[in-house]
Amino acid sequence: MFATTMMKRLTLLKYAILACIACSIVISTSAQSTPGSKEPAWVKQTGARKFPSAKKRFPVNQYGAKPDAQTLNTKAIQAAIDACANAGGGMVTFMPGSYVTGALFLKSNVQLQLDKGVELLGSQNFDDYPEIDTRIAGIEMKWPAALINVIGATNTAVTGEGSINARGKFCWDKYWAMRKEYEAKGLRWIVDYDAKRVRTILVQNASDVTIKGITVKNAGFWTVQLLYSSYVTVNGVVIRNNEDGKGPSTDGVDVDSSTWVLIENCDIDCNDDNFCLKAGRDWDGLRVNKPTEYVVVRNCMAGKGAGLLTLGSETSGGIHHVYATNLHGKGTSNGLLIKSALTRGGTIEDIHFCNTQMDSVGTAFSFTMNWNPAYSYSKLPDGYSSDSLPKHWKILLTKVEPIEKGFPHFKEVYVSDIKAVGVKKVVNAAGIKESLLQNFLFNNVNVQGNTAGTIDFGEGWRFEHVSIVGADGKQLQVSNSEDMKL
Repeated sequence: MFATTMMKRLTLLKYAILACIACSIVISTSAQSTPGSKEPAWVKQTGARKFPSAKKRFPVNQYGAKPDAQTLNTKAIQAAIDACANAGGGMVTFMPGSYVTGALFLKSNVQLQLDKGVELLGSQNFDDYPEIDTRIAGIEMKWPAALINVIGATNTAVTGEGSINARGKFCWDKYWAMRKEYEAKGLRWIVDYDAKRVRTILVQNASDVTIKGITVKNAGFWTVQLLYSSYVTVNGVVIRNNEDGKGPSTDGVDVDSSTWVLIENCDIDCNDDNFCLKAGRDWDGLRVNKPTEYVVVRNCMAGKGAGLLTLGSETSGGIHHVYATNLHGKGTSNGLLIKSALTRGGTIEDIHFCNTQMDSVGTAFSFTMNWNPAYSYSKLPDGYSSDSLPKHWKILLTKVEPIEKGFPHFKEVYVSDIKAVGVKKVVNAAGIKESLLQNFLFNNVNVQGNTAGTIDFGEGWRFEHVSIVGADGKQLQVSNSEDMKL
């Protein structure tokens, strides 16, 4: 307990140090600011607009919950949540201890309070997570409910200094066994959807939701998914998904076709994208056509993971108006990663990535429209009859027509006040002939790496006060591009 408290205090100290660094950068470069480097006016409108105000307590122990790390407490905890909601709202609380539970469903005006010394342990039985209608990796389909679900609710919160250990290894083992089998059959593209796993926190079709202060560990799949929701705050959340091994697809926070979202003071160590913005995949994502927009990510840290800030690969509904500032990434595979595929479609625009420090990342800036082809493109092998396929297989196999509708577009990306050391590759940027990477503005960027990298199919890029140093001595290689001032 002491160690956990000290970890959180040290994390807050790191935020303060980073804030001071960021302020000094802004002051020193204010005379050199370029369009896109200033905080947009809409930033102040993000996040939950209200918080549950009722203070009446509904202790789960009075409804039969036992903190013995063995008893399945799903029904008892849900009974306390329901009673709280029926009374008009309040706080659902726990005596100290460890509570095993399956899927819980929060309701409007309810605050789930996990105080210091309280631990929720995810059930390791798939039967304790009933399937619901939701969206996974850009496709609407049936999937197990999360451990904690906020669906169709408003004015709801999950708070406290306690923790949630999803104990997700049972999901990881399922995935790796299925992937080995599926890859041998030429089905790499569908295994992620057939290997149904458990998310830790799902906010879906909800508004004015706050998730604050908790520590979340060992997600079976995505840790926090914000889906079709608005005015959500994720503040001071610590995510540690690599304690029991390296689980696949254990994203940190996924903002999925949601708006007016504020993510701040979070500390993530996971095995996939740390902070990730999504908006639907291929034909189904274009059908739904819901963007992710007006999102702030600030004063956050990321350790291991695929990307400090990732946009995509699900981009079909578009991702607009993103402001990411005062971030720190150490050991992530990428810094700013924008990825899509040639069947996704959607426009990525007005993206601000600023006041950020990176250390020992793979690629500082990675922009690709043809990401992970083995996963991104669906093809049915010989020997399968389309008539007998599951619904979600048919969705993924539905072609985007005309083909041009599947081409994504990246434009108006503003990168400013960045320092990075120990980078393997500084820039890996690849548009396509039919869709150039347009109007990327870099200002006051200082990156040291093994190699400077490449830009292919760019247009209207501008570098001001940029230092890109490759240890191999090669300059940044630019091809198939126009109106580039680097």
